[in-house]
Amino acid sequence: MSKQHCLTLIVVAFVLQGCFACDSHPEEQLQVNENEFDYYFNFVRELVPDTLVYSKPFYHQNVPVYDNSYRQPEGRNRPNKQQTTANPFTKYFIRKIANGDQQKNQAESRFILGSLLNAAVFNNRFRPVNAFRPHLGRMSIRPPLLDACITPNGDAGVCTSGSVCALFGGRPSGSCILGKVCCINEVNTCGGTVTLNNTYWQSPPTEIIGSTICALNIKLDSKFIEQIAKPICQIRLDFISFSIAQPTAGTCTDTFQVGGASTTPPIICGDNSGQHMYLDVPSTDLTTDIQLTFNFARTATPSSRLWNIKIALLPCGAPYLAPVDCLQYFTSPSGRISSFNWKDVPVTAVRQLNNQNYNACFRTELIDRQKATEICFSVCPTTNTGAGFSITTNAVVAGNSLLGLGNNVQGYCTYDFLGIRSATDSITGLAGDRFCGEHLNTARAPNGASTSVQLCTPIKPFKVTYVTDGTESAIGAPALVATPADTNNVGFCIDYQERAN
Repeated sequence: MSKQHCLTLIVVAFVLQGCFACDSHPEEQLQVNENEFDYYFNFVRELVPDTLVYSKPFYHQNVPVYDNSYRQPEGRNRPNKQQTTANPFTKYFIRKIANGDQQKNQAESRFILGSLLNAAVFNNRFRPVNAFRPHLGRMSIRPPLLDACITPNGDAGVCTSGSVCALFGGRPSGSCILGKVCCINEVNTCGGTVTLNNTYWQSPPTEIIGSTICALNIKLDSKFIEQIAKPICQIRLDFISFSIAQPTAGTCTDTFQVGGASTTPPIICGDNSGQHMYLDVPSTDLTTDIQLTFNFARTATPSSRLWNIKIALLPCGAPYLAPVDCLQYFTSPSGRISSFNWKDVPVTAVRQLNNQNYNACFRTELIDRQKATEICFSVCPTTNTGAGFSITTNAVVAGNSLLGLGNNVQGYCTYDFLGIRSATDSITGLAGDRFCGEHLNTARAPNGASTSVQLCTPIKPFKVTYVTDGTESAIGAPALVATPADTNNVGFCIDYQERAN
């Protein structure tokens, strides 16, 4: 056989092999090298809560909180779930049900990208496995599909084109790279479903009158284009504004509660603007639904039912995930923490909520390039007397502190308390771990003290535990520990500061 014939056969074989590679089964086309897939999303830019300068519009590109030479990120860093190599856009808009019929996915605030999916950017030939990448190194520019952004006025959104923002009813505010806009997604209806990061759920424009339920569903699914970068491990709720009816003797008549999460947050009501919650998401490859539900009583004042809740979807492996069993997580070396429904107002009624039981945790920060070795707490200064700290009424000396000890036969701070492990008064050297009464102090019960002092603890991880029972009434027999009735408890507000020796 001549050399010319051999060369012709080689060329034909080469072409056939290329055709088979293009026309083989879709499953084979979608088998992406794991390292290459991870690298493809290395450029995803994510919003880091509590670390942004909200007064300046800028684009946050996965900036680490600290230099890795000093510390490793603290908190829960759950390993990523195994990602499927199947087409992430399959059945995105049409889903099959058990009887074989098809129904449209009616999730609210989703991208309605039916026409865009046929564009070249989502065509099978342009998936990472088939994309032409002559320079696969760090110089390759692969912008993320949906990255987070901050508007000039401090709102959080996602970067996308103006046309896509309009398709799902978003509001453009500010600009991003590559000619995109920072799109703000807002929902002000009851009964909807959201799947998009940085969605704001707002109270309806019309007053809610009478007994009713207003709920929102958060749907998580790794097949959704909005959530394709990484599986979601946590949801952070930021209560930008939150005002519903006050409790009656500590029990909520209007209620806000969360369902479907691994975390079980307490039921809350009243004034909670500025508060936040971290919700752990069940670890599963299936669709997960998290429900946020307001249940309004008939006797509540309609005008008091106002809220604006930011919903942030936090991916697995992110350094800013809250540790396990931390409903709240604070990531600054100093700040303020208060119980739900605490407010600096005249003390004329019970504001402390019943049936609270949760941890508030504090990330160990760097103080002058050294890890903090202790955290100190002091009651917030207030304009209203007694508004800073009041968890249980001191029946022996009204207005004084109470301290719970392991061998305390009187059972002070048994049912309602703020727990701070090995909290010590540096002046007296006295320590305690359960605090109640109407001041924060390690002075021994029953007399306690009429002032609050600063308490510090070196125990890590830094956290406080807040617990209340289901009543403000007196507790007597047959209870093991009897306590008098409480009067106008407000909860607590404390300032914290981390220190390094």
